[in-house]
Amino acid sequence: MTGAGADPEAGPAREFVVEADGGSRGNPGPAGYGAVVLDAATGETLAEAAEYLGVVTNNVAEYRGLVAGLRAARELDPDATVRVRMDSKLVVEQMSGRWKIKHPDMKPLAAEAARVFPPGRVTYEWIPRAENKHADRLANEAMDAGARGERWSPSTSTADLDTGRSAGGRTATDGGARAGSGTGAGTGAASAARTGAPGAARPPAEPTAPAEPTAPGATGSAADPTAARGASASDSAGTRGAEADAGPPAARGDATGAPGPAGGRGAGAVEGQAAVGGARSASGGSAVRGGAGAAGPAGPEAGPRPDAASQAAAGSGAPGSAGSSTTSQAAASADVRAARTVASPGWGPPDMGAPATFVLLRHGETPLTPQKRFSGSGGSDPSLSAAGREQAEKVAASLARRGTVQAIVASPLARTRETAGIVAARLGLEVAVEDGLRETDFGAWEGLTFGEVRERYPDDLNAWLSSPDAEPTGGGESFAATGARVAATRDRLVAAYAGRTVLLVSHVTPIKTFVRLALGAPPESLFRMELSAASLSAVAYYADGGASVRLFNDTSHLR
Repeated sequence: MTGAGADPEAGPAREFVVEADGGSRGNPGPAGYGAVVLDAATGETLAEAAEYLGVVTNNVAEYRGLVAGLRAARELDPDATVRVRMDSKLVVEQMSGRWKIKHPDMKPLAAEAARVFPPGRVTYEWIPRAENKHADRLANEAMDAGARGERWSPSTSTADLDTGRSAGGRTATDGGARAGSGTGAGTGAASAARTGAPGAARPPAEPTAPAEPTAPGATGSAADPTAARGASASDSAGTRGAEADAGPPAARGDATGAPGPAGGRGAGAVEGQAAVGGARSASGGSAVRGGAGAAGPAGPEAGPRPDAASQAAAGSGAPGSAGSSTTSQAAASADVRAARTVASPGWGPPDMGAPATFVLLRHGETPLTPQKRFSGSGGSDPSLSAAGREQAEKVAASLARRGTVQAIVASPLARTRETAGIVAARLGLEVAVEDGLRETDFGAWEGLTFGEVRERYPDDLNAWLSSPDAEPTGGGESFAATGARVAATRDRLVAAYAGRTVLLVSHVTPIKTFVRLALGAPPESLFRMELSAASLSAVAYYADGGASVRLFNDTSHLR
């Protein structure tokens, strides 16, 4: 048989075996996938793919591994026929069409997998876990790399050597043990955790009965858990750090009250990079070797550090495992506990699905920040100062340890764009630009201190402090107008990133407005919040329209 569009004289199409697996150390927790493409006739390994995914569920990781394996096979020969072998009963039955896919997080991944090859060219076969060791090794290597803040590399992989594969694409068994592969510090223990060893956290995600599983989204079943339960990027409640660019004392007699530069200490603006909508592709950006080329578009790197607690447990038997101290392990473990707390579903019913979680990052300092000058979207658009760049690097390191952010969206101003770029480089993510996240336009007050505004425009300032409908001198933007803009932006982003954790890099007024709207607080509450430069806050949005403020003004990562 020749594939569609194949040269009739080219002979029969090649046949590949794709073995894929995925795992999550926590479900949801730090996760990764592995996939291998084999020559069906000889069992020769042709390509490997693996990627650290951040915090997602087992089922999401398994589907991502499937997509990556199919993409790698297509890179080798788009006219090939493929036999997929996986130990996930759920994925095999759903992709074979025998079980319906009800959960909204699974549908796009299954659709992505189905599009890689034309219908009829791919068949699915369930295999025991003992016969899927190669893909399992790769998945654990990816998770171990993520735990070190690195991207999985095919050049350092030992999965193929560790597996002991025989001809025909089958795996030589060794008693069925998947643990103890020895592929990097922590792999053995992590594998044991995924196979039901004592203390293992992997749930029975694959139903054994042929009947269609009930959609977990409706029942809370573990058969089809949701993807990437968001998480806040911070580990403790807000402590006060460096303030924003402007700081009119407003109702408090200092610069901590205003949402914009006024009161929130800094109405700085940060520039973002790309438009909304950029959901990560299901294939991720895993590396592929064996001549297969890239398995898909470059995606998030394995940089975000996953669960350090699991890393420590998994690597405890590995001599010289990076020499990490007890203190650093405890801190990283606290990071993950905080991320899971933020990612928890709250009091909503189990069928509500995962919330869209917005981790709100205020940009780092600019030269105007320590001077407490108004700096909105109508001023000089300053870049970060050296102190601001250092703050952004610290935020990036903190977010990488937590491993929960799946997408980044930023305001179009220079300081936000630069902050977002520093974080994105560390996390291996693209940056989307959303104009609605820009700072308030402070009109003629741009670049002035609060005292200078009071001296030059006392009546306008008093009106502005008294009413959210008042505009700064010279036709700036009122807080009411900013609030309407932020609310519309929130609705767009919640729809675009449903069930995902997104880092929004913005400014004092928009971030305070997100929090105010989530709390249902009056406009004057903007003057009663302090928001520091490079601070983190988090709000989760549920399908029923409810919102939950998970974190506010955390600066612990800057200490």
